[in-house]
Amino acid sequence: MSARVLAFVVSFVCVSAGAENVATAPRSYDVDQTVALSQAQNPEIAIARKKVQAARGGVVEARSGFLPSLVSSGLLRQREHQTDSRLRDEDYNASVRVVQNLYTGGATSSRLAIARLNVEKEQLDLQALMSRVAMDVRVAFSELLLNRAKIRVHAQSVTVLQEELKTQQERLSAGTVGQLNVRRAEVALANEQPELIDAQTQLKNSYLRLAELVGLPSWPDNFEVTGQLQYQSLHPDMNACLARADAERPEVKAREKEIEVEDRQADLDRSAMRPQVEAFSGYEVYNERDPLIGREFNHGDVLGLNAQWYIFDGHATKGRLEATRARREAAVQALKSTRLSVATDVRSAFLDLEQAAHVLEDETKNVQTADESLNLAKANLGAGLGTQLDILQAAADVTRTRTTRLGAIFQHNVALARLARACASSPPELAFDPARGNAAKPGDAVAIELAQPPQRLGEK
Repeated sequence: MSARVLAFVVSFVCVSAGAENVATAPRSYDVDQTVALSQAQNPEIAIARKKVQAARGGVVEARSGFLPSLVSSGLLRQREHQTDSRLRDEDYNASVRVVQNLYTGGATSSRLAIARLNVEKEQLDLQALMSRVAMDVRVAFSELLLNRAKIRVHAQSVTVLQEELKTQQERLSAGTVGQLNVRRAEVALANEQPELIDAQTQLKNSYLRLAELVGLPSWPDNFEVTGQLQYQSLHPDMNACLARADAERPEVKAREKEIEVEDRQADLDRSAMRPQVEAFSGYEVYNERDPLIGREFNHGDVLGLNAQWYIFDGHATKGRLEATRARREAAVQALKSTRLSVATDVRSAFLDLEQAAHVLEDETKNVQTADESLNLAKANLGAGLGTQLDILQAAADVTRTRTTRLGAIFQHNVALARLARACASSPPELAFDPARGNAAKPGDAVAIELAQPPQRLGEK
């Protein structure tokens, strides 16, 4: 019996440990999963969703003008008399009425139209915000991958320089080189170490920025991102992007809704100068103050019409209409400004794409040239035609060209993210995601490998 209990306990502990490892194992998120997570719990997006919900409440409120309302009222009053009077001292009445608007001069329909337009505008603002957050997440994600890649480059460079310092120290002990070689190796290593520290700090900042966009108070230990900084050659058509941006950008549609709102507001303002008619029906309980007329307590049904018409309101309606017209003209100007800004976003993204492509092309060649220069410096030193300073300078050039190329890939990805947002397109439609869309060119597959420094000085 004890053996069975022991076996059960052992198996339970093993299962519990396995479950705990699964629970604490870091979950990896790619860029699309991180974007989806930010759309679900980003604080700004949550606030925008509440604004949409509040706007829907305005529709319910405006729609109530078409529905009957149930109104109750009451009065209780005690009078004092200066002289004797046959009238009773108490005065009271209570009623319950059903009131229905018959004609409001178009006010109710205008309020409902404005409320629905406000819902559509808030939804468009939500879409614009979600698009901006998605762009920010993709930029922050690429920045994180960039800093992670820089750490690998600088860490490997530090390792190479440490080995070079060790080699020079051994040669100094053997008497084959002088103290100058050791000092130069120490300086080269000291210059590279701050770059590694800076890359590590920037990586931590990238995690914090991404955590803020995702809606996390801090980056949890069980949350990690996957992927590597990659380049994909894309050539979108600028005219097609401009046309799509002008037609589909949520900011443009929201400005158009603002113009429609002001048009309906003008109708609402004019309704104040038209008659307002409502019908009511109900039941009333009241007292008769004069005993000669009848008994004190009375009750009965009530039915009637209420009508109101402002013949002259002191130019209040005129003032409201002038303000509405001014707001509409401002909304028209805002629409023009937004369209200009959207077109500028598209063109700016294309300029950044062109710049990144040129830098990337030049730096790809430069990386190979720096590798060749390092090999030549190593060969010249072996032939007695060069110095150790040439080798250290060539090694620094290799690291600098590789990090510059990584920066060009990052700028290219940022420009694509901006272009996707500017065109109101999802990244797959621009083939932004390397896992989908256009196939990469053969040279793109070695984007990461080219960014790695040599294992040893003089090695390609």
